[in-house]
Amino acid sequence: MPDNNTADATNVHEARTALGKRLRELRRSTGSTGREFAESLAWAPSKVSKLENGRQTPSDEDLRAWARASDHQSELDALLASLHSLELQFAEWRHLMRAGLRPQQEQLYEWDQKTRLLRVFEATVVPGLLQTGEYARARFEESVRRLKITNDAEEAVAARLRRQEILYRPGKQFHFVLTEAALRFRLCPLDAMLGQLDRLASISHLRNVKVGIIATETAYTVSPWHGFWIYDDRRVLLETFSAELDLRQPQEIELYADAFEQLAGVASYDRDARKIIGRVMADLASESDVSSG
Repeated sequence: MPDNNTADATNVHEARTALGKRLRELRRSTGSTGREFAESLAWAPSKVSKLENGRQTPSDEDLRAWARASDHQSELDALLASLHSLELQFAEWRHLMRAGLRPQQEQLYEWDQKTRLLRVFEATVVPGLLQTGEYARARFEESVRRLKITNDAEEAVAARLRRQEILYRPGKQFHFVLTEAALRFRLCPLDAMLGQLDRLASISHLRNVKVGIIATETAYTVSPWHGFWIYDDRRVLLETFSAELDLRQPQEIELYADAFEQLAGVASYDRDARKIIGRVMADLASESDVSSG
């Protein structure tokens, strides 16, 4: 099984390679060699080779020039759409976070507002919309350390808690699926984790919120490689250590929707989910008693 970063990087590489293959087809339709085509554009031959082999991402102007030189102006809109989809798929965290953590929370708030059905799977963390302030603070402080970015964790916590108002908005539906492991990973102090689990159990009572927990002993039908968020049928958002992927191609959204249905299908809900949460809380509480004693 590839790790998350490898899988995501492969996805982006394949999209860039597919675009390069299409550029090669357009160039070959002219009967020109790569060198001849480069000369017609006043480019270095190496640039044509890199673009066609997916080793370099073209700019909008590169694609306009390619369409003109190959006499395929009718292909320009499709080429630009492929490029912009690729750009949306991969955005470096440090670029996204250069202004701090709070602006990203505000962008997510805008998506929350226009989404009617949000489906979320998380294998290792409690989803942001369900986090307590203490848990969220630990997550943001980790991001500050890891990415070496502006420390606006407190502002980001406030923005994340503001986003959670959406859970009580009429006309909105939420379906969260978490692994039991996500409830046990020590990503914040023990007391904060106990408070987080208590909140998770409380939220599971909301009528428009489904909270599913996949118990440790459950047999999976699809591997829980990484977490992802599906916004209606318009967008899938997922995170790696180095990047955020924003997927909007229909076939990709369909793939993740199918994976979500399979994961949701083996999860426990309502009382059964709260039993799992209670079991984890009891284990953590006993540890807390031992350590304090």
